[in-house]
Amino acid sequence: MKPRVNLEVPGGADRVLLHCCCAPCSSAIVECLLDNGVRPTLYFYNPNIYPEEEYQRRKSECVRHATLLGLEVIDADYEHERWLGDIRGLEHEPERGARCLRCFVVRLRATALYAATHGYGVITTTLASSRWKVLDQINEAGRSAVADVPDVIFWEQNWRRGGLQERRRELIAEYAFYNQTYCGCEYSMRGDENK
Repeated sequence: MKPRVNLEVPGGADRVLLHCCCAPCSSAIVECLLDNGVRPTLYFYNPNIYPEEEYQRRKSECVRHATLLGLEVIDADYEHERWLGDIRGLEHEPERGARCLRCFVVRLRATALYAATHGYGVITTTLASSRWKVLDQINEAGRSAVADVPDVIFWEQNWRRGGLQERRRELIAEYAFYNQTYCGCEYSMRGDENK
C-alpha cells in the first residue's frame, strides 16, 4: 500500500538532483517525490561498485525504472580506480566505518558539483533509504559534500520513515528489480555489512 508522506523541499527549490545508488533503494523515494509534485533527476554516480558487471547491472535497473516513469538519468562515469585511490588506507575499515563515510563524501561531492553546474539547488541521496547504512553518517557526508559548493543544499531526509521502507519492499517485487546482496564495493563483499 502506497504511504502518504508530505515533503517540503528545502529552500523551496524546484529542481532536485537525486543521487541514486540502485533501483531498489530509489523506488519508494522516487514515488514519494512524484506524489509530492517533485520530478527528480536521477544521478547515477557509484564508482565504488565492484565488479564492473555488477555496476552495469545496477545501472541498467536504475535506467529501466527511470524510463518507465519518464525521468531523466544522468549516467556519470565509472571511475573505480579513482575511487580506490580516494579510499586508500581505509580498505580494512569495517562496514559503517571511516571507509563508508569517505565513500559517501566522494559520491555526494560529485553530485553536488554536478548540481552546481547544471542548475539544481538541492541534492539528496537514496543511500538514506538503506537500513544497513548509518543515517547520521550519510547526513554528515552530505553536509561535507556541499560545504563549499555555492547555491546547493543537501536535503537531509530520513527516507526510511512513513512506510517508505515497507513500500520499497513492495516495489522491488512489483518491478521485479534485481536486488543486490552487498553494498557495492569489494570490501563490502566480505559479508560483514549485515552484522
